[in-house]
Amino acid sequence: MEDVQRIKQRFGIIGNTRTLNRAIDIAMQVAPTDLSVLITGESGVGKESFPQIIHQNSARKHGQYIAVNCGAIPEGTIDSELFGHEKGSFTGALEHRKGYFEVANGGTIFLDEVAELPMATQVRLLRVLETGEFIKVGSSKVLKTNVRVIAATNVNIPESIALGKFREDLYYRLNTVPIFVPPLRDRTDDLYLLFKKFALDFAEKYRMPAIRLDADAQRVLASYYWPGNVRQLKNITEQISVIEHQRNIPADTLRQYLPDYAPQLPALYQRKGEDKSFASEREILYKILFDMRNDVNELKKLMANTRKNEDASEETKIYGKPYNKVDMITQNPAHTPYEVSGTSKKGVEIEDTEEIHDESLSLSDKEAEMIKKALEKYDGRRRNAAQELGISERTLYRKIKEYNLE
Repeated sequence: MEDVQRIKQRFGIIGNTRTLNRAIDIAMQVAPTDLSVLITGESGVGKESFPQIIHQNSARKHGQYIAVNCGAIPEGTIDSELFGHEKGSFTGALEHRKGYFEVANGGTIFLDEVAELPMATQVRLLRVLETGEFIKVGSSKVLKTNVRVIAATNVNIPESIALGKFREDLYYRLNTVPIFVPPLRDRTDDLYLLFKKFALDFAEKYRMPAIRLDADAQRVLASYYWPGNVRQLKNITEQISVIEHQRNIPADTLRQYLPDYAPQLPALYQRKGEDKSFASEREILYKILFDMRNDVNELKKLMANTRKNEDASEETKIYGKPYNKVDMITQNPAHTPYEVSGTSKKGVEIEDTEEIHDESLSLSDKEAEMIKKALEKYDGRRRNAAQELGISERTLYRKIKEYNLE
């Protein structure tokens, strides 16, 4: 435990959650080896600290450490960036270039967002992991490298494998030692510690007194679901530090900086056995669906009342007084504007039937419809659709499969 605390101080990691301590402990145990490591966790949880912990506590600490964001490199140049290219191998290749695997020989490469790699590049990476061999773009010469690979992703790779977007053999090769970094909503005891640390940092940076949260604001902080995790908390702390004149922050002020704050949504929709993070994400959708349904029903009631008033006015003109439907059919069926079959030319009864039908729709149907519309809006781009819906890509993939929306 002393070693874990020492690592936290060295790398600026705040918190004492058991799952966080476990992740640090695994990183320290695997560091002296050359095993490949796959770090998983949501965006913004701080996965980038763990490759550095592993590298700095390994025999390679004096070698090169290169961090590569696989999602930020265009597909057409990713192979050149990783493995290098020969002069003239493609348009714009004006000179010979070494790739990261050649430059980092004897050191460590951190492949962030590894699930974004194209399939062809995944094949090349698998060969490096298995044999230490690679070929530059435009060359036929096999080169050797001795590089340790640490990868990270916020994507559920087993789901990507099922969708044909990630190689299963590469997954098992990378996932020799898995490390899971917990989301911030599962670290409620660490939330205020992190907030105070960020508040002090920004107070020093901007030369102003540090902000503080009152008791109610601290409860709001702990009840929020933090979709952006530590990165979002840091960003919000900086905003409040700069914008607010008052240094003691009440709950109402804090809520203004928390998008879609809804701490206590209905828990009855959490299915047995589901993890907490997915429940929180789905609760966002349920809140939106409830609000939409209420708005639609209010509108339909308003329209129905308006039509009923119009019908009553028309009946008064014809018969001298308002009649209900039964009276009109019974007393003067030859002149009634309604059909005996029960369908209304004015549509009042149909409107009531439609409202009842709408109420009977399951929440899962509405959720599937929202996901389908988001996918259509972004032409099937799931990352954009997930951002639109306010859920993670992992959750979106699961829901697509659940509702057969492929």
